[in-house]
Parts: sequence; C-alpha cells; structure tokens
Amino acid sequence: MPTRLTQYRLCPRSRSIRLALAEYGVEVTLLDENPWEWRKGFLAKNPAGEMPVLEYDNGLTLCGAYSISEFIGDEPVPSASVMGPKPPPLFPGNREDRAEVRRLVDWFHGKFDREVSRELLNEKVYQTMQPSGGAAPDPAILRAVRANLRYHLAYTGYLADARRWLAGDDLSFADFAAAAHISIVDYLGEMPWHEYPAVKAWYQKIKSRPSFRALLADRVPGSSPPLAYSDLDF
Repeated sequence: MPTRLTQYRLCPRSRSIRLALAEYGVEVTLLDENPWEWRKGFLAKNPAGEMPVLEYDNGLTLCGAYSISEFIGDEPVPSASVMGPKPPPLFPGNREDRAEVRRLVDWFHGKFDREVSRELLNEKVYQTMQPSGGAAPDPAILRAVRANLRYHLAYTGYLADARRWLAGDDLSFADFAAAAHISIVDYLGEMPWHEYPAVKAWYQKIKSRPSFRALLADRVPGSSPPLAYSDLDF
C-alpha cells in the first residue's frame, strides 16, 4: 500500500490523484511541498520537479499524475471503499473509450494547465511567496488567462452538455483531472459560473462526491477562497 503522497494543496495534478485515491479508499499521508522552492530533497525523489510523487512501503516511487493514474488504474477495482459503493474504473470502457479518457486527461493536465492553472497560480500565489514579498499580479497576464479560461470552459461545457460525463457515459479520471483544475480556478476566485451552466451542473456532481471533501477543506497561507468554494449549493 502507498503511504506517502508528496503534493501541494493547490497543485491540480496532485488534486486529481488525491481524488482517485480517495475514490478507491486508499489512505495516504500527505507531505506538503512548495513548488517554488525546488528543494534538493524533493528533486532527489523526482528530478523533473513535478508533483505529485507517490511512495510505497516496498520502496516503489511513482512520479507524476500520468504514471500514478495509470498504475492505480491497473489495480483491480475494489468491491467497495471507505467512500461507499464500488468506485468507478479510472479508465472505463473499451479501447476507444479509454483513448478518449486519456485525450481529455492530456487536455486538462497539459493544455488547460499551461494556459490557465499554472499562470493563475504563479500570478496569484507563487509570486506572493517569494522571499522578497513578491510582485502584484500582472494585469496583462490575467487578461490573457481569463480569455483562455473562457475558451476552455466553452469546450468543457460542450462536453458536459453532450455526454453524461466528460469522456462518455462513465465517470473517469478525465472528470477528476478536469475538476482538479477547475477547483483551483474556483479557489482563486476566477470562475464565471453563471456563464457556463453546463459546467456548473457537471461540477456540482463531482463536488458532491465524498472523495471531494478533503479538497474543499484545503487552505494555503496567504490565500483564501470565496465563500462559495466549499458550498455544495453554490
């Protein structure tokens, strides 16, 4: 069994793995790591400097959301978990279905991260944590990020409106990856929920799952979410 997950509480990739582990009823000890510090101890675990890192008692270390999710996905699905009934497979369906799940995981952990999440975190959180006190967010960068966000939300809304879940009929790791990124945008007060009702309805389904509760309780020093962040009826 894994015992330690090195993560940052506002890291979307870390959040997606926490959701997957919680769905499977796997309890881990969370080790908080500040991504802007680039500690030698952390780089010894993962030279790429990316989170999360999952460590097993037998010495196995898995780095990154892609490899961790695939590893967990290869495990037999338990008949039940501490969260309730039998959890969903992370990569359900036939080969074509699973390919669509992986495409969307790459969309959110890749494109969405580069164009939205990473920039918001850098401007609104990471810069404020620098020893010098950090700089104020750059208005030009925030304008660009907000424009990118609307493009991504329009696409997510299209998927949510056309399908039961983002990748198809079944809940999958694609939903966890998407929800992880959108939860960060929400935490940082940048979600225009009223403009994207299909995204809101889909997110409410994810947000109400027991596996999401720990994420809603997360807080980081110097940054507090809007009141509706933890509200299931936002």
